[in-house]
Amino acid sequence: MLQIGDKVVSLELLEEKFICDLEKCQGQCCVDGESGAPLENGEKELIEKFYPLFKNYLRKDSVESIENQGFAVTDRDGDLVTPLLNGEECVYTIFENDIAKCAIEKAFFDNKITFRKPISCHLYPVRLKNLYDNIEAVNYHKWSVCQPARELGCKKNMIVYKFLKDALIRKFGIDWYNELDEVASLYLKEKANK
Repeated sequence: MLQIGDKVVSLELLEEKFICDLEKCQGQCCVDGESGAPLENGEKELIEKFYPLFKNYLRKDSVESIENQGFAVTDRDGDLVTPLLNGEECVYTIFENDIAKCAIEKAFFDNKITFRKPISCHLYPVRLKNLYDNIEAVNYHKWSVCQPARELGCKKNMIVYKFLKDALIRKFGIDWYNELDEVASLYLKEKANK
């Protein structure tokens, strides 16, 4: 592991290859799982604020589910997460050409809202975990539904942290990312010379 500021970064972010391949995985990360996407402080309020602007992207049953459950729920681990529709996909999931996508993100790309989507979704396959003394772990999460992403990442030689550049900058800032990039370059060069 590497430490960048108060973050402990798994070496897998520097070693594993990854590029989302929606044509093959069909957005299964929005559909599978035991609970919705983890939400950070303030994200529920942002979703609620922008809901009127992205509501028309949602399916009728998603709108009904949101109006019954609310914009977020607490899962069995006590974490605030996005609600699920009938215990399956995230209520904010839409389908385009049979590919699961995010209605919030679609509204963002259509310049309707300024909130892209929950940072946990944007960062995936990275998962964050608070450790101790304000230290946060930045871990790579390996999930079987992402096998096409690993294959495409290998084909294109794209390292996880580089694939997630925008998301990592959104979460931790450009200075943090630049430090990670510098340390990663040294680490990978040293590893190649062994």
